Amino acid sequence: MFIAHLPAGYICGKNLQQMFAKAGAPVKIFMLAAIVGGIAPDLDMFYFYLIDNRQTHHHMYWPHYPSVWLALLAVSGAWLYFAKQKSNAALACVFSISGCIHLLLDTVVGDVFWLAPISFQPFSFFTVPSVYKPWWLNFVLHWSFLLELFIVFSAVFIFRRNRTAAS
Repeated sequence: MFIAHLPAGYICGKNLQQMFAKAGAPVKIFMLAAIVGGIAPDLDMFYFYLIDNRQTHHHMYWPHYPSVWLALLAVSGAWLYFAKQKSNAALACVFSISGCIHLLLDTVVGDVFWLAPISFQPFSFFTVPSVYKPWWLNFVLHWSFLLELFIVFSAVFIFRRNRTAAS
């Protein structure tokens, strides 16, 4: 996925906002946690480009391990369940949920190592054939990019609907 992670985080936050409302986290901070969680696994791109010199596929770094995100979700869920003051735990939960959604979206056409660090067997639902140069055109011209556009337009629709309702 190229352009859908941030909008998917927004959609996640909007869908969970009411469920977590009683936790007391400010709405703007809650939405920020959802959006940042949606892009957080890709923060490993800084390492990929600046340090690793693109030698290792960035989905093989620990921020793309589903075990990391599921552990974060389990810990934040337990924190939310047992905490008396729930606002920070709610932020951690929505951050973790958005991170998990990121990995699900990456699995559509990108290799995700669902059993890492135990096994580095890649898994994806579909493969994008390498036909065009530069490499990113293969993804933009693949049918899966329509899914990304759908997510982006859905986020824009939700945003505009909420702005209209608030007016």
